[in-house]
Amino acid sequence: MSLTTEERNRYDRQLMLDGFGEPGQERLKASRVLVAGVGGLGTVAAQYLAAAGVGRIVLVDYDVVVMSNLNRQILHWESDLGRKKTDSAAEKLSQLNSTVTVIPRYLKIDDEITDSLVTEIDVVIDALDNLEARQILNRSCVKHRVPFIFGGVNGFKGMVTTILPGRTPCLACLFPNRTGSRKLPVLGATPGVIAGLQVTETIKYLTGNGRLLANRLLSYDGEIMRFKDTSVSRNPECPVCSSLD
Repeated sequence: MSLTTEERNRYDRQLMLDGFGEPGQERLKASRVLVAGVGGLGTVAAQYLAAAGVGRIVLVDYDVVVMSNLNRQILHWESDLGRKKTDSAAEKLSQLNSTVTVIPRYLKIDDEITDSLVTEIDVVIDALDNLEARQILNRSCVKHRVPFIFGGVNGFKGMVTTILPGRTPCLACLFPNRTGSRKLPVLGATPGVIAGLQVTETIKYLTGNGRLLANRLLSYDGEIMRFKDTSVSRNPECPVCSSLD
């Protein structure tokens, strides 16, 4: 997918990156990314994906905008209260970059729906706040061997890793037997840090640049401003991914 003159101007700074150039931008243009959850992580991730020129962005959420979202969910504004988050975000992203295709899907994550979504996607960004839904998404990504960029936040803290089915631990390896959801404190800027890292990993994977966070879990503590990189490994008895080569 060749670039237009307008796209060369729009992505000028990215095209200057070593090892990126027009081939990298063309790969982004041809890519399909699913953002699961359009809240604190998802709004930031989707905005940077659109700005970077990812050709097709699918937004999945089953919630509406409420006032308590507005400290961190930056694509939702006061005028959007009561709207579907998917519609609110898609409208802003289309105004940011009209050359990308944004598909809002007002859906609840479950096994059947997620399988049908993941089969036509190159990368999934996990921006959910519900561990049960995350495990469903993880199972689908492992089943279809789709890269899964995990991110989580709590207060000043967050973590991120890149899951490559068959090569790295999956979410069930890292967090076995953990499900459910609960309301957590969140500093508004924390999802911005973690989502930015998720998008960086996504772009690196799609363009073949850099070293991925494969087999590593990166933890962030904004209160003391420290990052920690921890090696992680697959569980040979994992019920989700142990059967993969």
